Amino acid sequence: MDPSNHAKDDIPRKADHLCVLIHGFWGNPSHMDHLAASLRERYSDDHLRVLVLERNAGTLTYDGIEVGGERAAYEIEETLNSLADEGCRIQKLSIVGYSFGGLVARYAIGLLYARGWLDKLEPVNFTTFVSPHVGVRIPLKGIWSHIWNNVGPQQGSTSVRQLFMVDSFGDTGRPMLSVLADPDSIFMRALARFQNRCLYANVINDRTTIFYTTSLSTVDPFRDLESLQVNYVKGYEPVVIDPDMYFLPSGEVKPKECLSLGSRIWRFLSAALFSIFIVLFLCIVLPLFFLHSVCEWSHSRQRVRVHEEGKSGTLFKPYRVMIKEVQSAIEEVYEDVGFRQDPEYLSVTTKTGREDSITRRNSPKHSSSPIREDRNYPTLALTPAQITIIESLNSVGFRKYPVYIHNHRHSHAAIIVRVPNKGFDEGKIVTKHWLDNEFQV
Repeated sequence: MDPSNHAKDDIPRKADHLCVLIHGFWGNPSHMDHLAASLRERYSDDHLRVLVLERNAGTLTYDGIEVGGERAAYEIEETLNSLADEGCRIQKLSIVGYSFGGLVARYAIGLLYARGWLDKLEPVNFTTFVSPHVGVRIPLKGIWSHIWNNVGPQQGSTSVRQLFMVDSFGDTGRPMLSVLADPDSIFMRALARFQNRCLYANVINDRTTIFYTTSLSTVDPFRDLESLQVNYVKGYEPVVIDPDMYFLPSGEVKPKECLSLGSRIWRFLSAALFSIFIVLFLCIVLPLFFLHSVCEWSHSRQRVRVHEEGKSGTLFKPYRVMIKEVQSAIEEVYEDVGFRQDPEYLSVTTKTGREDSITRRNSPKHSSSPIREDRNYPTLALTPAQITIIESLNSVGFRKYPVYIHNHRHSHAAIIVRVPNKGFDEGKIVTKHWLDNEFQV
């Protein structure tokens, strides 16, 4: 046998599929470690290459969705070209966005589409985990929600203004999130090209991105979980909720438990302590937070100006032409201002499953669109622009998986196991469900 032929047989097959992971606001690449490790454990480098983006780390996420999206698109192109130079010609592309990273991902794929990459590559999987597709505004009720919706956008950064939809993108006169969801935009055309589109949304304790925005829903069926029997996907209990029937039939509803005297006292003390904490937060922590934010906003403006002038050391001009961790303790408290409030509603006539029936009709894995339950839910008091975004994105089609994290109050981080933490272990079930049922190579 010819030794040279034997050597050729030993050369591993080159991967033809690139999966890109994009972290969230105030985040860094290490937040995606669990997802990256899970992908690499299941698929060797001979089958799948994993790219964790690095150019939007930390306060660079202040610079806006468009700047972050341009950085992401450039890093993806750079990687594709580098792999091609090594003889590894990628033919398939998947994108995974966590939190704010999902918005950056949607912008980046629009740029890749406009530059012809989605004609050269096969767009396979597009996944978001707890991404605020409809922004972070709280359906208003209560003084703290009023503070959140009105004071929050004044934090200073371009990204925050975009998340509250008080920005105006370019010369469109419209918020960035509305432009991203415009049916005729390159962003929506790019999204529609992906074969598999899915999202995962927390149903409780997500202080950063609440259910309506991460699940593209005008209703929230999970406001009264204590009195309902949740129906989980078999094999992924008790975390991933069945997307076709959230709850077991009404005959199996579990009765509400009467609170003991000790529980009622604890709830009262908890509410009182929270109110005291909020007062201290508003008087001491918030001013310091805004001072820090003003400094970061100044740095961000300088970076964006250099970026737009093409002096940032990377070739972003083609993208521009086409489109004419603060401390975690402060982060969590800031989020709590809105999280603790109850929403307001526009009506009580919306039947659950409306958006999702649209979703399943346009989603290849679901040929039918069963109604989950014979139950009405009130429509949340969203703005007309937010409702339009929901309808537009649902028309493209997403498979949606509600997630119930029980063991940690910071479900936003737990859902992807953002850091090694025993309390985040339920997120490993979410990852397993995604790899078992949604991610295609």
